[in-house]
Amino acid sequence: MGFSGGLDSSVLLHLLADDPAIRARGLRAIHVHHGLQAQADDWAGHCQAICAALDVPLTIARVTVPHDSGLGLEAAARQARYRAFEAALGEGELLALAHHRDDQAETFLLRALRGSGVEGLRAMPAWRRIGSGWLWRPLLEYPQQDLHAWARTRDLRWVDDPSNASAEHDRTHLRRHVMPLLRQRWPHADAALARSAALAAEAAELLEAEDRAGLTAVATADPQEINLAALVSHPRAQRARLLRAWVASLGLPALPAEGVTRIETDLLTARADAEPAFAWAGARIRRWRQRLHAELESPALPAGFRTSWNGRFPLTLPTGDQLRLEPCNADSAPVDGTWPPMQVHARQGGERIVLPGRDHSHALKHVLQDLGIAPWVRERLPLVSTADGALLAAGDLALSGEFQHRLAAAALRLVWQRNRSGV
Repeated sequence: MGFSGGLDSSVLLHLLADDPAIRARGLRAIHVHHGLQAQADDWAGHCQAICAALDVPLTIARVTVPHDSGLGLEAAARQARYRAFEAALGEGELLALAHHRDDQAETFLLRALRGSGVEGLRAMPAWRRIGSGWLWRPLLEYPQQDLHAWARTRDLRWVDDPSNASAEHDRTHLRRHVMPLLRQRWPHADAALARSAALAAEAAELLEAEDRAGLTAVATADPQEINLAALVSHPRAQRARLLRAWVASLGLPALPAEGVTRIETDLLTARADAEPAFAWAGARIRRWRQRLHAELESPALPAGFRTSWNGRFPLTLPTGDQLRLEPCNADSAPVDGTWPPMQVHARQGGERIVLPGRDHSHALKHVLQDLGIAPWVRERLPLVSTADGALLAAGDLALSGEFQHRLAAAALRLVWQRNRSGV
């Protein structure tokens, strides 16, 4: 469990330590040492003493919190803390955190003030995946006053973070100045806000189920592409959700609201022969041939690139892509010194290739068009030629008859592995 040494996590630690079944599963605690307060070392010492008294193993994870991340200190500290949690979790392990109903109400209100949609308003779930394990918040239904009363009856000791007394951060300002006023007028404000968060969570689950069905309807064989005609058959509001869900499924940065608007106005309504795009945070969505394609920004192969390659070892290209010859099966012999040297280079225009089963050459440009190779893929496509300039291959997308025969005889195949990590 995550143990800060404060009231809430102290109550949770004692509750878990009192449960023989949980102890039997290997209860242990982790304290994240942010180093942001002068008392940080004293807090770590306090946590060590409490865990030693309860016979609970404790790990102290020291993290560095950047002051210039652009997230704000509070958010940057949270990000560093959760990275430490993820690193500490084994496969299938549970991380218990002591968030309670008051925290849930504050989170709901903060996200509402930021204009969040239903996904944001569901606030904190009781369960969610984290790293290779699960995050569990067993105290979400309990108000903090109940935790405080329980701690007093058990004569628990805890530390108080002085930042909780400062109104510098949005959450502490809300906690100290806004929530007390709400409770004066509406005594059950915390419960009502937490209930709204739960209702938002139910609505979000229903919408996510619709999104999954919608993504299936617009999917193509390539996860990075969706069918444009299928997408526009959905109402505009659902299209926005599908675009965001699709982008999230690819692990790309969250699509901003401006992006949804630009895709609607610039990409969905563009001429059939146009190639419009929207870029954000190092990612890009393009329209091409009745498809939308999304990926991280990637560089083109430099126009003057050319190098010799004997095929014995993988060749890493300036784009981060890799060319290699690999065995087709376990019995294939590795490439040896008798393999003729080759030239790997960028497209210059005017290249021609003799395809398998053909007696005459074809313009590579037309071959790639017939194969449906997108323009941005062609920009980074490495060509493989003989020493005297005869084109053998365009990546692993088009092979000459001669090269295909040579590879088959050696039980080898050419692989062009694209770098998906962006620029």
